[in-house]
Amino acid sequence: MTDDTLSRRPVHALLADGTTVCIRPVRRDDHDQVRGLYEEMSPENLRLRFFAASRRSAGTAADRACAEPAPGHRALLAETGGRVIGLAEYDSGGTGDTAEISIAVADGLHHRGVGTLLVEHLVSGARAEGITGFTADALSENHEVLKLFADLGLRTTRRFEGPEVRCSIALDESDTYLTAVEERGRAADVASLEPLLRPRTVAVVGAGRKPGSVGRAILHQLHAGGYTGRLFAVNPAASSILGVPCHSSVGALPKTPDLAVLAVPAAAIPGTAEACGKSGVRALLVVTAGLDADQARALLAACRSYGMRLVGPNCLGISHTDPELHLDATFAAGHPRSGTAGVAVQSGGVGIALLDGLSRLGVGVSSFVSLGDKYDVSGNDMLQWWESDGRTDLAVLHLESFGNPRAFSRTARRVTRRMPVLTVDAGRTEAGRRAAASHTAAAATRTMTRGALFTQAGITATRSVGELLEAAALLHAQPLPAGPRVAIVTNAGGAGVLAADACAEVGLELPAPSPELIDDLLAVLPAGAAVGNPVDATAAVTEEQLSDCVDRVARSGGVDAVLVALVPTAVAAATGDDLVRALTHTPGRRPKPIAAVRLEQALPVELLPAAEGTSIPAYAEPQAAARALAHAARRAAWLARPAGTVPDLDGVETERAHAVVGAYLDRHPDGGWLDPRACAELLGCYGIPQLAWAWADTEVDAVLAAERLRGADGRVVMKGHWPGLVHKSAEHAVHLDLRGDSQVRAAFRDLDTRFAGLLDGVVIQPLAERGTELFAGVVQDQVFGPLVLFGLGGTATEVLADHAARLAPLTDHDVHDLITAPRCAPLLLGAGGARPVDLQGLEQLLLRLSRMASDLPQLAEADFNPVLATPGRVTVLDARVRLLPRRPQDPYLRRLR
Repeated sequence: MTDDTLSRRPVHALLADGTTVCIRPVRRDDHDQVRGLYEEMSPENLRLRFFAASRRSAGTAADRACAEPAPGHRALLAETGGRVIGLAEYDSGGTGDTAEISIAVADGLHHRGVGTLLVEHLVSGARAEGITGFTADALSENHEVLKLFADLGLRTTRRFEGPEVRCSIALDESDTYLTAVEERGRAADVASLEPLLRPRTVAVVGAGRKPGSVGRAILHQLHAGGYTGRLFAVNPAASSILGVPCHSSVGALPKTPDLAVLAVPAAAIPGTAEACGKSGVRALLVVTAGLDADQARALLAACRSYGMRLVGPNCLGISHTDPELHLDATFAAGHPRSGTAGVAVQSGGVGIALLDGLSRLGVGVSSFVSLGDKYDVSGNDMLQWWESDGRTDLAVLHLESFGNPRAFSRTARRVTRRMPVLTVDAGRTEAGRRAAASHTAAAATRTMTRGALFTQAGITATRSVGELLEAAALLHAQPLPAGPRVAIVTNAGGAGVLAADACAEVGLELPAPSPELIDDLLAVLPAGAAVGNPVDATAAVTEEQLSDCVDRVARSGGVDAVLVALVPTAVAAATGDDLVRALTHTPGRRPKPIAAVRLEQALPVELLPAAEGTSIPAYAEPQAAARALAHAARRAAWLARPAGTVPDLDGVETERAHAVVGAYLDRHPDGGWLDPRACAELLGCYGIPQLAWAWADTEVDAVLAAERLRGADGRVVMKGHWPGLVHKSAEHAVHLDLRGDSQVRAAFRDLDTRFAGLLDGVVIQPLAERGTELFAGVVQDQVFGPLVLFGLGGTATEVLADHAARLAPLTDHDVHDLITAPRCAPLLLGAGGARPVDLQGLEQLLLRLSRMASDLPQLAEADFNPVLATPGRVTVLDARVRLLPRRPQDPYLRRLR
């Protein structure tokens, strides 16, 4: 994926030390600054750049960089504070697919990633222009530029020619390159967040003298929470507030704060942000709500101009519970408990609930950020911070929107390998969703799209804050189960039945105990115990017997987790047995996760302190315990599966596909649905199998086409076509089972009569053999990118809604999940002794559809329905493709929003 627009307009990005730089195209009026960049270089750096120390080279280089735009030439500069600090350009001469590249960085600014960042942006622009390789000449002693090329993550070869080195760089978009870009971005991102989350000095701007203001509340939280850095307030009408020194303006502070908290009216935000930037403030926390569009633009412009990271506006604040810092810059009612859960939310109310819940559980919080309107700092930033902070082992997110979901997905896939990432899937309904133009668009809801993102990234998605806390308790306190098999132990048969129902309803398995385990349990349990699954230990079970029973079940080979459902009884009370203690006071940690259900428990979930510093989650409802165990089992399964790969495909003609799309959009600048001939040509570029067909404009042509295409039984199908027709069956524009010339003629006349003035022609196909009718499609989401859908097809596809979805590009694992997730999967795999369909052909179809969607951002929708699957092959019987005039975008290019 490439982005042609990024290299033609300014963007901001982070250097290796976390400072902000503007990357933009060179303009003609930059000539003096570009020349100055070279003239200010030392003689040695000039020699390394131009192979000679002549100052005349500066003017020549500036002339070339600032010349009128020419095909195959692109020049980008990096600037900060209005000063040009770097320049990179390539020139292909307007022909060929290879370009010469050159780089220059201002003296004193080497080793900060300026050159690397510029080259990354050039790579993206070059790919959009069809350039597949860079070449560069350097002196062999120019170790810095040679290391830059070697560390890009691209395939680089060197050829030594005397004192010079000829470098050739292939611009393949490999995972190696994306990983290298990702790692550079992570390091820069974490460095940029230091002033925000570990500030040494904080100023609260807008702290009021009277109780009731948000600014005063945040100042109180900082002061009362024991913030260990220097703390100031800014209020021209006070000398101190709550014992904190007060100053008239940010510029009047005795020390420049790392972090400024802005709690001033919306109209004052732009000017205050500008003043902060001029004073050297590194980060802003804006709690003010209600900014209009102009105020919002001015705020973000100030942050970008002065290199300040921004949280908010319209947010609850931030907190960092490091005992050496004690930063609580929120207006929540209490201070969060120090712990190991990182929390990022968009909703302040959800944030308060999560802070309270995690603190109550004893999990605690490592850092908390209320993102608010999320102008800058995002969930992706916080994931990278938690990955690196050395304290966080559980990430909790509540995101209502995604700025760059594909970059978020790559980050989340990496982070979830190290710690659980949990989220509340907010906004699942779409009241008033637009009427869909095709089966694909009808099936593709935002809920399905988010679900695909979460599933592919290994994120634990819950439906409520309560469910998230249930899962967090188990994931924090217990090991992951090796699988979905659960054994239930109870002292009351009814509680065991409720727990069994709850487990089955969330997809957990309840295996029968082995004969050996049955004998073991009967030997330790009281008379009358029922040893099945559930194990009913009866109300007579003692503390020692229950502990022994749970130990034996946990150590058996047939289960992966144990759920213990307990009710208080007079029997236990009379004997002094504490059945909960049987779970918590067993020496040593049990090898499998244990979850308790206590039906009398007042709180939905608690963590019970156990032996050796461990704890056991206890739930008030069996459904909550079962949900938590199911989440843990899914996480374990995701971790156990190797990362998928995007398979290589043969027979793909990407350049021809781009030509087909370009030709159509030249004729239809506003886009639209491809006609059958263009659609078939596009599918052919990707080797997508289609049923034989022919186009007919006239009745005679239809008869001739039918004669050519008739199968052994002599039957054909006729489908009418006109621009904009999507659902042919709904319009009664299809004739099936046509035999002989007379029926073909009659069918053509019928369509021609009923759709006079609309009909462009007809498609003739042989009548397809019997098989399973499936549906496959793509919809290009403007935020999430291409979403591939698959499921049961035919005319009832929307009614049955048996679909699964994954975001492109599909890996081998994604394709397997797509095929096995729908309810119709047993039909494909050979249910009831039938032969399975051509699964390899089905995988290839989905992979090729994914590749087409990934290659072509102009592909708004693709709708294959039906797709006929038989044991011998998979064939598309009907295909529709809609194009829109969209430019490619590079979701992995490093840039700030």
